[in-house]
Amino acid sequence: MNSPPVPPWLKRTGIEVVGWTLIVLGLAALILPGPGLLALVAGLAVLSLRYRWASRFLRPVKAKAFETAEKGVQTWPRISASVFSALSIMAVGVVWGVWARAPGWWPYSDKWWLPGGWGTGTGLIISGLIALSLIVYSCRKFRGRGHRGTAGTKPHLR
Repeated sequence: MNSPPVPPWLKRTGIEVVGWTLIVLGLAALILPGPGLLALVAGLAVLSLRYRWASRFLRPVKAKAFETAEKGVQTWPRISASVFSALSIMAVGVVWGVWARAPGWWPYSDKWWLPGGWGTGTGLIISGLIALSLIVYSCRKFRGRGHRGTAGTKPHLR
């Protein structure tokens, strides 16, 4: 059986909602823990299905994401620091979910201690897992056998 065609307005609305949501999350993740450049690239890629301006922004943001990833795995201390940071974010996520009591030094009402519970904790754990997978990806791509480039060179964009 063939499924009915998707109405054009629904496709446009879906592209808008998904694209802009990824852009907002990407901008937030540039400051907060999370893969900000990855979300920005994904959001621009989705919006580029409808807008030429998004295609123009996609190329430099994608190049910057690759350049940052390459610089991040140039040395073992950088890799170690990145892995430690990702694991720390995951540990904070576990604490956020498990430790519900406010400590004695907390000056505010108990209801303001670690708001979000497991919802926030799970988000932090997922961010840490995404970060670890991006570290592995970057190591394989930029520290692999066939890669001879240096940080700052423009990566091949597909």
